[in-house]
Amino acid sequence: MRTASPRQPRSRQSRLAAEEAGRRGERLAGWWLRLKGWRILDRRVRTPAGEVDLVARRGNLVAFVEVKTRATAAELDFAIDHGRLARVAAAAEVLMPVYAGPGDDIRVDVVLLAPGTRPRHIENAWIG
Repeated sequence: MRTASPRQPRSRQSRLAAEEAGRRGERLAGWWLRLKGWRILDRRVRTPAGEVDLVARRGNLVAFVEVKTRATAAELDFAIDHGRLARVAAAAEVLMPVYAGPGDDIRVDVVLLAPGTRPRHIENAWIG
């Protein structure tokens, strides 16, 4: 009878490299959104429900944005799942009173990044 081997913890160096890649991705996503007319209100906002990578506004629309960076474009198709989006949506609910006012529309967006590709902005990624 075979048992699954436990997942090996990442080394400290590997975690730091992943953290830096994530920060670079968030900066690039912020730049990309600004080029599309968005104003970045905040970055890496933590709540008890989860973290939001970027909070952006364009007109009366506030987007809570999850940013995912992968090494290859092929990996982007598997970068986001229901659980991740649910955590971002839960955090967005906590943050709405802080960033949105009466009459503002709210949504959860995703920006996917991989070297050699244009950022892919998925609007209204969470419908819950």
